[in-house]
Amino acid sequence: MQIKFPYMKTWMICMLCSAASYAQDTTAPKPPPKPRPAARAAVPDHLPGKGMAQHDFLFSGQWDTRKDSQTVYLIKKGKIAWQYAIPIKDEAGQLNEYSDIHLLPNGNVVYAYKTGAAEVTPAKKIVWDYKCPAGTECHSAQPVGADKVLLCVNGTPAKVLLVNRRTGKTEMEQVVPTARPDDPKSVHGQFRNIRMTKAGTYLLAHLNMGKVVEYDRNWQPVFSVNAPSAWAALRLSNGNTLISGNQHGYVKEVNAKGETVWEVNKDDLPGFPLYTVHQVSRLKNGNTVICNWGGFLRKEDWDKVVQLIEITPDKKVVWALHQWKDPDLGPSSCVQILDVPEDPPRF
Repeated sequence: MQIKFPYMKTWMICMLCSAASYAQDTTAPKPPPKPRPAARAAVPDHLPGKGMAQHDFLFSGQWDTRKDSQTVYLIKKGKIAWQYAIPIKDEAGQLNEYSDIHLLPNGNVVYAYKTGAAEVTPAKKIVWDYKCPAGTECHSAQPVGADKVLLCVNGTPAKVLLVNRRTGKTEMEQVVPTARPDDPKSVHGQFRNIRMTKAGTYLLAHLNMGKVVEYDRNWQPVFSVNAPSAWAALRLSNGNTLISGNQHGYVKEVNAKGETVWEVNKDDLPGFPLYTVHQVSRLKNGNTVICNWGGFLRKEDWDKVVQLIEITPDKKVVWALHQWKDPDLGPSSCVQILDVPEDPPRF
């Protein structure tokens, strides 16, 4: 005789569901994030140079999360001559940060601020403003001629734009390769600074592809060199290319064959460790000014970072700017030296 248990099936299903729920509830929690590293050295008691009075310069830094605004500073004769702040977040709650800054001959400043790019007058009036479409970022805004600007817009896909600041018209638009062009999570790490060269070619520091590529006017590659996490690249007057290496903490100069002819690495300057290298500036006298960003360190060690370091070709430190109070300039990402000609010239 077959005995039936009409509720057995239902009971078994309930037990299985309960077991599955229990298994989910007892899943091990995610491990806490690794603590941020400490600074690798204390600030030397004696710093070469004259502090803020060493040069006249334009300065800003990314991701100063200590404050509710982000500021670009114009330093003249050792003092803040002008400053301009933007909110740390835009209306949509997206992070703003200065990634590129240029003081124009007329006194205006062109800048990229992640959620867009803009031009502001000394009277702090915005005379041009490009807003990034949703899902994109702009970290590079290079003035070209009297009225144009070369933008790099990270996105899916990433694009390079040549925009007329006076008419607002986009005069050139080119899709450019990235490591994962269809991945929205890759957008932030695609590019920081790109540059049009004096020859009219396009020099792109492919941050998430780990290389620098030069493209001709038809967007065909004519030069390429491996450069891990390249943050910025400049074509020097001697034909070489100067590259900064972001979290890898290097600056290197390569020739037309891609051979390294000069470099400085993160622990090559005793007492002045390089943390994350953002912009670099080669001066006509042969010196190199390095933006030394320490935002990945634990926050209590940010003020142990020397923000700007100027070195000679033989790697002697002749200027070390450590300015975290009175005034607090914050992290260092962008610099334009104003009293010594830069190589290449910006305008």
